[in-house]
Amino acid sequence: MDPDAVAKAFVDYYYTTFDTNRAGLANVYQESSVLSFEGQKYQGTQSISGKLTGLPFQQCKHQINTVDCQPSGAAGGMLVFVSGNLSLPGEQHALKFSQDCFPIVTLTGNVVRVKSLVCIRCR
Repeated sequence: MDPDAVAKAFVDYYYTTFDTNRAGLANVYQESSVLSFEGQKYQGTQSISGKLTGLPFQQCKHQINTVDCQPSGAAGGMLVFVSGNLSLPGEQHALKFSQDCFPIVTLTGNVVRVKSLVCIRCR
């Protein structure tokens, strides 16, 4: 299992789903998952999903510039750093974003399954 390929597959899935069906990200998280967002922590599927679907914009488009991956531990964990631009309707300029994720993933065929996910979103 190539960690860079798994990280890319995870990032592609996560941000495509974020942009097109944010509620669909609920299946990425588990009750032990944690999302840190602008100084607040959200734990568990319902809490994280509520935060993501409750953001003040309904449409957005992520443009990923970098995906850096560092394998971590024998359980399939990896530290994934993502940076890029976030475009919102009606905004003239894209916002810069970065996000650190620590997904514990398994790869079954071409499907990435996330066992656990901790994300920290920065500006």
